Amino acid sequence: MLCPWAAGGGTDAVLRIVAILLEKELGQPFNVVNRTGGSGVVGHAAIAAAPADGYTLGIITAEICMLHWQGLTEVTYKNYTPLGLMNNDPPGIQVNINSPYKDVKQLADAIKASTPGKFKASGTGQGGIWHLALAGWLGAMGLKADHVRWVPSNGAAPAMQDLAANGLDFTTCSVPEARAMLDAGRARSLAVMAPERLSAFPNIPTLKEAMGVDYNSGAWRGIAGPPGLPAAVVSTMDAALGKVFASQEYKDFLNARGFGMVYADAAGFGEHMAKADVSLGDAMKAAGLAKV
Repeated sequence: MLCPWAAGGGTDAVLRIVAILLEKELGQPFNVVNRTGGSGVVGHAAIAAAPADGYTLGIITAEICMLHWQGLTEVTYKNYTPLGLMNNDPPGIQVNINSPYKDVKQLADAIKASTPGKFKASGTGQGGIWHLALAGWLGAMGLKADHVRWVPSNGAAPAMQDLAANGLDFTTCSVPEARAMLDAGRARSLAVMAPERLSAFPNIPTLKEAMGVDYNSGAWRGIAGPPGLPAAVVSTMDAALGKVFASQEYKDFLNARGFGMVYADAAGFGEHMAKADVSLGDAMKAAGLAKV
């Protein structure tokens, strides 16, 4: 089981618990191997290029619907056999605890009334998934993708620290990543860009609930293999991953970390990626980040 991201991160943690539970379910060893580099290109390409025998699979992430738009690889979601979507962490919109904006509609109204560049936001590097979440939200409100100035950061943790220090107006990282500052009473989350509320954070409304904007995004993770996997492999893995997701052990794992509990079978995962590729591509074009 190949992982395109480093050991110790969220994607690595998800893959390792999935591998443990698959081993129990199928009675075969599943070994996780981290293949990092190239902003995720190296590991994603290795999964796509693996022999189509079912013995080398991996975890693919939302970046596979971003990297090709940036001209970093020719590999797209079409270069895989989808097997199961295992979770999705939608972005939240977080403000400093002392922010004058008590709900996301107040913030949105202030952004609409502001001059371009007045508001500052962060959550990840330039062109990362949380930058695109902001661009997509602004687009859904009829604003240009750069109406809010993006301040690149080395991830959600430093962005949340900057928010707590009043260096930003808001962040658009996932709620689990913001949790430390939320629990410390230094920030609050106004909404999530998801079709329904997060089970781990039931008090945070969706964008649609809070302001009538039906826009969703997220950093998702799913299991896939190279193209041309035998039908028997696909059906076996499809069923086994469904059982893994339904298991109490996996639910406890996701809930303990605040990860979004979202699942789709093999066919549903394929449909999810096709939609994500379009929406992320549109966001990247709007933000001037697409090169193809």
